Amino acid sequence: MGLFSLLMLAAALAMDAFSVAVTDGMLLYNIRVRDALKIAFLFGMFQFIMPLLGSSVSSLAADYIESFDHWLVFLLLAFLGVKMIIEAKKEREIPKNPLLPLSLLLMAVATSVDALAAGVSLAAVGSPILFSCTVIGITAFLFSLSGVFIGRRFGDLLGNKAEIIGGIVLILIGLKTLIEHLSVL
Repeated sequence: MGLFSLLMLAAALAMDAFSVAVTDGMLLYNIRVRDALKIAFLFGMFQFIMPLLGSSVSSLAADYIESFDHWLVFLLLAFLGVKMIIEAKKEREIPKNPLLPLSLLLMAVATSVDALAAGVSLAAVGSPILFSCTVIGITAFLFSLSGVFIGRRFGDLLGNKAEIIGGIVLILIGLKTLIEHLSVL
């Protein structure tokens, strides 16, 4: 796989992480660079690890993973989205914190499941896997870092509705993934 194709793949894989990072940025009222780096690092790390894992599985396992990866992404993001919407409706003084370890882990896994299948494809075409995973991870890191700050800017404009919008965005990303995979079948 050529460098241009690899960069396009990395950008495509990073789009879900970018969208979720924008949502996180909308919810973080007192954003610190450290917080943005934490989100970006975790998303980038999972985007690096998943294709690495995917490249190490056989084609039989790849068929198995591809049969349910879209459902996993949908369920994780829908769960997080519905939870955010429900919590936004509750009266409370403390806003939702997307930096909680379990929330971050679920979001990082959900946005990188498709990278697992991409790793299988990279191995099949003989792409240098460590280099490819590094490009994918760095791209996801950069997209996510910028997404947090973009979301922070729009979060100021939206005020307390950011959490509801963020929940809807997560559900829509999961639904988009599900529909794309089911329409291919």
